[in-house]
Formats: sequence, C-alpha cells, structure tokens
Amino acid sequence: MTLEELHQHFLNSKLVSTDTRKISTNSIFFALKGDNFNGNLYAKEAISKGASLAVVDEEEYANGTTIVQVKDVLTTLQQLANFHRKHCKAKIISITGSNGKTTTKELINVVLSKKYKTIATKGNLNNHIGVPLTLLSIKEDTEVAVVEMGANHKKEIAFLCTIAEPDFGYITNFGKAHLEGFGSLNGVIEGKSELYDYLTANKKHIFLNADDPIQKEKLGGYIQKFGFSQEQKEHYPIKLINANPFVSLKAEGILI
Repeated sequence: MTLEELHQHFLNSKLVSTDTRKISTNSIFFALKGDNFNGNLYAKEAISKGASLAVVDEEEYANGTTIVQVKDVLTTLQQLANFHRKHCKAKIISITGSNGKTTTKELINVVLSKKYKTIATKGNLNNHIGVPLTLLSIKEDTEVAVVEMGANHKKEIAFLCTIAEPDFGYITNFGKAHLEGFGSLNGVIEGKSELYDYLTANKKHIFLNADDPIQKEKLGGYIQKFGFSQEQKEHYPIKLINANPFVSLKAEGILI
C-alpha cells in the first residue's frame, strides 16, 4: 500500500488509533512498538473490534488485505501525518518552551475558536507520536491547528517541524527542564530555538515575547514577527490583570 493509498483510506475512515482499547468501527490501527510492548500482537484484535485497517511491520501478522505490512509503523504514521498536513488547508501554529506550553496552547485555542474552526493537541501529547496524531485530527473544515511540541534533547523540535511544517510559532520560555537531555541551559536554548530556526528558514511568522532578551537577540532583525511587551511601545501591549497576563493584539493585516 502506497502512502497515497493509505491516506485515501484514512480519509474514508473514522479515526486513527494506537491502542486497541480505543478502537471504534472504521478506524485505522497503527501497531506501534516500544521497549515493553509490541502492537503487532494486537492487529488481529483491532480488526475484530471494528478497525477497517491495521498497519504492522512484522510479516507474520500481516494478511495483505485488512492487515498491511510496512517497513516501520512509527515512520509510516509520521509520513502519513505530514502527507495529510500538506493535503489540508489549515494553518499550523506550533508552540514549544520549557514551561507553560500546554496552558498557552489551550488559551490560544480558546481565543481562536471564537472566530475559526480549530483543533489543538489533546493534553500534552506533544512528542514524535502525539504530534502526528494531532495532525491527523485535522478535518477538511479545520482552519487553524494549534500543535504543542515537546522535547528533551536537541534535534527533536527540528524533527517535529519537518512533520508539522508550521506556519506560525511561539516559544514560551527557556528554562532548566530536561537538562540531562540538553546538557546545559545553552543546550535548552538551542533545542527549543529549533522552532524559530525552521520558521525563519522558511520565512514563516513568529510570535515574540519582546521582553525576553534571549528571544529578542535570537530573532534580531527578522521581519516576519509579531512582538508583544509590557513596556516597549513598538510592540503589541500586554496588560497584567490580577496577576494573569492578557495579550491585546490588534490583528489587522495578520491573516491566519
């Protein structure tokens, strides 16, 4: 089965699942593997529960019809997500940072959903599996997808960007979380900044906390950014009300 054929099957299906406990009629089951589990073992069960297709990567579990074999299930899931992302018209807003990713994602989604048809990452499913699943939840009428990206080592955000290909991005902050993976605070800054690296290289839009000296320095003279600040008048103003920040952005001319 080619990627195009798999995508067509996906469009005709109800949803994608990696857990047989959540299988529904006309869904697609991806038999992921980990250190302590092998999804291939449950492919037949997924079909018996109503899945229209199961994707495996071990020949002994495939039947060539309802259970198809690919070289690697996880890679196929990621490739399908990217293929679907290119197929859809939705704009992608990606969010990363050391703290506040999920809260920021929820706030952005709530605000944008007042005007646009939106979807957002469920909970904090923000890794190499969660991001593809979020992209595959984009519907034909979705206008904006808010995609949270998490990482605990360098090159992870860069990889997630190749899957999601975001149009907009925001880094909440740079902190000392996951120092064991990044090696140092500078490593954290480099790793999280991979989102900005992708956006600047592809001339996409960035939301900038202009009061963060690290972010401000990194973006330098990059033109396609929308800054916000508590004090700097050249940026959109932030007002603090009861210790909760509310960003007032006049969005004229900002097309999403």
